[in-house]
Amino acid sequence: MEVIPSIDLRGGRVVRLYQGDYDRETAYSDDPVAVALRWENAGAPRIHVVDLDGAATGSPVNLAIVEEIVSRVALPVQVGGGIRDMVTAERLLSTGVQRVVFGTAAIRDPALVRDACRKLGAEHIVVGIDARDGRVAVQGWTESSDATAADLANSMAVAGVARFIYTDIGVDGTLAGPNLQAVVDLMKAVGKPIISAGGICSLGDLEQLAQVGVEGAILGSALYCGTVDLSEAVRRFGGLV
Repeated sequence: MEVIPSIDLRGGRVVRLYQGDYDRETAYSDDPVAVALRWENAGAPRIHVVDLDGAATGSPVNLAIVEEIVSRVALPVQVGGGIRDMVTAERLLSTGVQRVVFGTAAIRDPALVRDACRKLGAEHIVVGIDARDGRVAVQGWTESSDATAADLANSMAVAGVARFIYTDIGVDGTLAGPNLQAVVDLMKAVGKPIISAGGICSLGDLEQLAQVGVEGAILGSALYCGTVDLSEAVRRFGGLV
């Protein structure tokens, strides 16, 4: 199981949101590149970058920072937030990003995701499924849709998507533990690799996720608050998939 540090960007800073609420932000660094290098030095197998500004506005805002992170670290980088057209996806991949993460586009423009899998390669495409009370949220988690996580995952699997990131918004940023049952239910429903995000607080949480068979676990607040040591977690649970 990969243990993947997250770098969430807003206004050029590294931040964390509580339950996806843009009004409940904690800033951790004004130097995202230094944070990326810190996680690389700690043994991270890859880095997960989220452009929170882009997710809310509908187009990437922190591209220059993303490009600098990619140029400075030797790790594979996956990026989400505001990727809603082929041009943006192609630009990110051309700068060295390994995977682009579609979120809102998977609900609002599924043909785009299907075309991206075919044109760019399914190995470069991930769909992020962010759910609140069982329903998928979009537009930087500010709006809810009628789709369930399983509905979206299955439709995207048919479109050619090979892996998914699942985030339970209700526990994201809370350090309250992952919604393990929701993760297991989604794995059973779609039968594709799942990367779990949201709520992870401890090595015990990672152990539970490893036992149910997730491909990876994305850590944010646990790393920034110090409840999980990344080096120790990588040593215990493994690295690159």
